[in-house]
Amino acid sequence: MRTRRLGRLGHQSSVIIYGAAMLSNVTQDVADRSVQEALDGGINHFDVAASYGEAELRLGPSIPRIRDQIFLATKTGEREAGPAYKSITNSLRLLQTDHLDLIQLHAIGDIAELDKATGSGGALEAAIKAKDEGLVGAIGITGHGHQAPATHLEALRRFDFDTVLTPINYTLSQREDYYRDFLTLAEEIRRKDLGFFTIKSGALRNWPTEEHPYTTWYEPFTDQERITPAVAWVLSHEAITGIPTASDVRLLSKCGGQSGQFRPQPLLAVLGIVEKALAVFSSVPTVLEYQLADDAKVRIRFAGIPRLLHSAADADIQTDLVQD
Repeated sequence: MRTRRLGRLGHQSSVIIYGAAMLSNVTQDVADRSVQEALDGGINHFDVAASYGEAELRLGPSIPRIRDQIFLATKTGEREAGPAYKSITNSLRLLQTDHLDLIQLHAIGDIAELDKATGSGGALEAAIKAKDEGLVGAIGITGHGHQAPATHLEALRRFDFDTVLTPINYTLSQREDYYRDFLTLAEEIRRKDLGFFTIKSGALRNWPTEEHPYTTWYEPFTDQERITPAVAWVLSHEAITGIPTASDVRLLSKCGGQSGQFRPQPLLAVLGIVEKALAVFSSVPTVLEYQLADDAKVRIRFAGIPRLLHSAADADIQTDLVQD
């Protein structure tokens, strides 16, 4: 498992983060096996939230045994100081620890929510109090939605957060305004030397029906051929420290295995090759094969001619990535 430095906090975090939302509705036995699977795979950064069902309760029994081996983060979705402080202390109780490495203000996706959390009597005051008391080591912010990058940039103007979590994937990057805001946020995070996490790297689309075969909030990629390139593209952004796994225990091995070992830079070359091919050829060859500078061989097989490259899924492209 590859690691990256968690900004000024200094922790060498696994690039694949254990997203404990997967434990929200599982038995204790399933939770225990999943945690051990993550540890065996080299994951050393665990992320949970008070609002993730029974996740903190299920993760808690493993924590005393592994506390000195992992970076432990949770989140509070409360907006007022009093309830937020109670949320933090309750998380400590459920997680069976006397301190957290990181507490994050959860689901701050627009300015209205940011105003609530950072204003007078807001949740930020509780996080600062908990840090002053030694209950948490650092304070971060997370959020979802198309306003998240711009909102988080404003958050960094208001308070010196240690970490930021905001969504990105290749499809989102095709929204010019969104990607512009994301890159501006990433640059500010690099300048301040913060930890930077991202979600939805493995998202295919919103669930198209009411039947959900996985416990994720969105329909995920489920095959390694798509998960690995999707994760690698996200990790090609050097400011990003890590990616939480999808919220289903059945996907852990695919998110945390090859995806955490793959070198991201070849994916940029792959996408560039494909885009150039689409621009140059009136009909795309069945197979394109390139030898990249870092000795990674890339073979791209096209099933039909993609109209517009939004993602590997949209283009119906399969890639074989073979490395020494």
